Amino acid sequence: MSTPTTVTTTATTALAGAALAALSRLPQDAFVARLEGIFEHSPWIAERAWSAGPFDSVDALHAAMCLVVNTADPTEQLALICAHPELAGKEAEAGTLTTASTGEQRGAGLDQCSKEELERLRRLNEDYRARFGFPFVVAVKGLTRHQIMDRVEARLANARDTEFRTCLAEIGKIARFRLDALFGASA
Repeated sequence: MSTPTTVTTTATTALAGAALAALSRLPQDAFVARLEGIFEHSPWIAERAWSAGPFDSVDALHAAMCLVVNTADPTEQLALICAHPELAGKEAEAGTLTTASTGEQRGAGLDQCSKEELERLRRLNEDYRARFGFPFVVAVKGLTRHQIMDRVEARLANARDTEFRTCLAEIGKIARFRLDALFGASA
């Protein structure tokens, strides 16, 4: 006998599978448009991953997209990192974050920072960018604003190469969360 959770999970997986099958049949430009925002302001990733299809799971799609990132030229990787907004930074203040970034930052409580917390975070962002030459990137899902600030502080002690690789790994996590949201967490 199936439990309601099993039925729901099976239905969600079937819907995600159908959505992935439909995605895999799209021409490249439509495929790229459908995956807009999975990697912040970087449609070239979906564009290059398209040829790895068809995709039978979110895992396969995510792996293909991450392979594109990991084999990209270091200049492209740096551009990808730099495409990410600073946490609670100028873009958040101006209301120009992408919809996904807005939701992620709100989910971590970054829109609820006290004046002192906002000053601390902005100072940490400035210190991080001055040290490494790119913005701090972390997958904020499941983290509090205090944990995020502590992570910036801790990562300031890392070497640039370590931070570069860490940012790319965090971008991969962000992409996975976004794919799960797009296709259903059980996909």
